[in-house]
Amino acid sequence: MKYCTFIVNGKERVGVAVPGGAADVTERVGSLGDVIRGVTSLEAVPEDAAFVPESELVFGNVTKPGKLLCVGLNYRSHAEETGGEAPKEPMFFSKFGDCLCPSGHPVKLPEWQRCFDYEAELVIVMGRAAYHISPEEAMDCVFGYTCGNDLSARDCQFITSQWLSGKSFPDFAPTGPWIVTADSFDPDAANGIFCSVNGERVQAGDTSDMLFSCREIVSRASRYFRLEPGDLIFTGTPAGVILGRPKGTRVWLRPGDTVSVTIEGIGTLTNRLI
Repeated sequence: MKYCTFIVNGKERVGVAVPGGAADVTERVGSLGDVIRGVTSLEAVPEDAAFVPESELVFGNVTKPGKLLCVGLNYRSHAEETGGEAPKEPMFFSKFGDCLCPSGHPVKLPEWQRCFDYEAELVIVMGRAAYHISPEEAMDCVFGYTCGNDLSARDCQFITSQWLSGKSFPDFAPTGPWIVTADSFDPDAANGIFCSVNGERVQAGDTSDMLFSCREIVSRASRYFRLEPGDLIFTGTPAGVILGRPKGTRVWLRPGDTVSVTIEGIGTLTNRLI
C-alpha cells in the first residue's frame, strides 16, 4: 500500500494511492503519523473514500520527523566518481527539520551559494522505536520507504570535514510524495533509482549497489541514535552527481531547473528550484 499526505483548505489529509490519484482515508485513519506509529491501520481502501485526481493533489510532508539522518558514500560507484574511498562503516550526517520539503513545493536556492547538486536517494521511514538493535530486528522497525533528494551546496559542504553546512539549507531535503509500506517493497532487490533535471536523465542506478543495506543502516544507526516512528534515513545516492564530473564540465543546478527523483515501486518526487 502507498500513503501520502495532501492539503485541502489548509488542512492535512491522508491519501492512499489508487489508479489516477488518491483515495481520501482521513476519516478512517486520523493522520499518517497515527498509521506510521501503528495507532490506526488500514487493510483495504474503503469503498466510500473520496477520490482525488492526481492533478489536484497538493502534497504535504510525508512525516514530521524528530530526526533526519543521511548516509554518505553508500554506493561504491558514487564514492569512486567523487574520489572517495568506500567507507568501512556507514558515514552518518544529519539535516534539520526545516530541510524537509514536499513534492511539488518550490525550493529557494540561497543567493550567496552557487554549486548546487542533486542526490537521488531511497529514504527509510521508521515505524517503531529502535535503540541498539540487531540487524535481525531492524526490518521489524521500518514502516516503509519513500523518495528523497539530498540537495547539496558543494561550495560550502567541504569547508570543514563536517558536511552539515552544505546540506541543511531550508527545503534541502525534498521527500515523498508517496510512502510505500515495508510489506510491499523489498529494499534488497535491484530497485531502479533515477534523477532527471529538466526532463533529462542524469542519474540511473539501482538499490542493490548500496554498500550497506537498509537492514545494516538501521541497526548501525540505532547504536548511536534513538530512532523513533516517523524518523527518516536517507540511504545514499548512486553515481551521476554533478560533483563527480571533471572540473570545468560541471553545470550546477540553478533557479528555474526542475529536479525529479524516481524509484521503481515508489513513485516520483519533483521540485522546481527558484
